[in-house]
Amino acid sequence: MTDISEPENPSNILRFASKTPKSIRFDRRELSLIMSLYGRYVAEGEWRDYAIDFSPEAATFAIHRRASEQPLYRITKNPALAQKQGQYAVIAPGGLILKRGADLEQVLRVLVKKPKLVDA
Repeated sequence: MTDISEPENPSNILRFASKTPKSIRFDRRELSLIMSLYGRYVAEGEWRDYAIDFSPEAATFAIHRRASEQPLYRITKNPALAQKQGQYAVIAPGGLILKRGADLEQVLRVLVKKPKLVDA
């Protein structure tokens, strides 16, 4: 019978932690860029909800018009594609990749509306 007051062996905890697959995440700078764009469109009333998913393969930020609908856009970070096509991508609802690249700020520009001329 084991003694309940005996602390767990730290080496067992480290072994367990090393077997757990690491998930890909957005860092603070990346989330800041995404959230500033998201906030702008929320203020305009176009976007209302978002979801973030972290997996061992990629991190995804999904933008929704309504929570019950499928995402309007998905912003993904997949480091496995960093040396090939670029780790960031903006994907439309049908799976069409709107823009892909290595610089997130550049990739997000595909979502920015261009100014329109207004007749007075």
